[in-house]
Amino acid sequence: MATMLDVARRAGVSVSTVSYALSGTRPISDETRQRIRTAMEELGYQPHALARGLASKRSKIIALVYPPVNRTMAAGELTFVTSVADAARSVGYSLVLSTFASDNLLELRQLAQQGLVDGVILMEVHLEDPRVALLQELAFPFSMIGHCRDNDGISFVDVDFHQAARDAVEYLAGLGHQRLGLVNFGPEVVAAGYGPAVRTQDAFEEALRRHQLQGAAHACEPTPRAGYELAVKLLAGKRPCTGLLTFNERSVPGIMQAAQDRGLHIPDDLSLIAISSPAVALIFTPALTTYDLPIAEMGRIGTEILVRQLEGANQEPTQLLLPCRLVVRESSGPYRPRMPAPKETGAAREQSPVAHSAAEGGRR
Repeated sequence: MATMLDVARRAGVSVSTVSYALSGTRPISDETRQRIRTAMEELGYQPHALARGLASKRSKIIALVYPPVNRTMAAGELTFVTSVADAARSVGYSLVLSTFASDNLLELRQLAQQGLVDGVILMEVHLEDPRVALLQELAFPFSMIGHCRDNDGISFVDVDFHQAARDAVEYLAGLGHQRLGLVNFGPEVVAAGYGPAVRTQDAFEEALRRHQLQGAAHACEPTPRAGYELAVKLLAGKRPCTGLLTFNERSVPGIMQAAQDRGLHIPDDLSLIAISSPAVALIFTPALTTYDLPIAEMGRIGTEILVRQLEGANQEPTQLLLPCRLVVRESSGPYRPRMPAPKETGAAREQSPVAHSAAEGGRR
């Protein structure tokens, strides 16, 4: 691979002269500049992205700031990253991924002030997100995949989680289910004001009241074990839940195993639906009914919003809420009264190899 030294030797100039020609920091004669350009073409030299941006004071690099929310990166999260990377590359930008925590404002400040990136896309946005105030203070270009409580003057794209949760309750009520449960993220995530979790829970509880249904939202750590333990409680008693909505796909194997261990069948005895990425639905048996998150579309739009700012488009903030699409599969069906299941024993649970496997699954 050709280097700047190779270009200098071919053009008969110093390395510093090549650097000045690339950066525009010092005047170079047209004749010398042309010799350098010819040498670069003959050698196939490609200057580093940072060097290309020195003349314009821009790096042509954007950062996706994607802090973990108490989980590892799964299929849906990877789709976000690849969709942003593809959208950026299509318009001549490169992408870096930053995974520091949402409250790590020092690293975000350094990222914005070091000149390595032209703008950032914020993800895992909270209702009161300190990163937004910092970027506004620095006047640094950014867009969001997600949105805050107050979004005045801010550009974002997000899922309409209120509508998804309301529609899910209405769908289950239409199937005759009268006692529902929401499996949300862990209590610390909800308490911290993670936007999607809070909006989904608020809308779910509001829809229960509107349809005069019984049920509640439940915090659940994103593991199969936690899903199992919660489902055991929700499926027990004289009036168990017959319809569950989960916004916590890592809990699904445990929920399914808990139903099986109680002798229940999905969807005959329990309808289970999820707000989830389409890629997840078909890995389960039965296949999950889902409200599909438009992940790739959000990644693309979030990138386009930021690039329009960077390219000097003078326009009003873009604020978009995208709907989720209901895809009915095999895990939901009409309510059917059932006979009480025999009480589960600790020994029965320990004898279930699938339950043991689910309980040992990874964190999201």
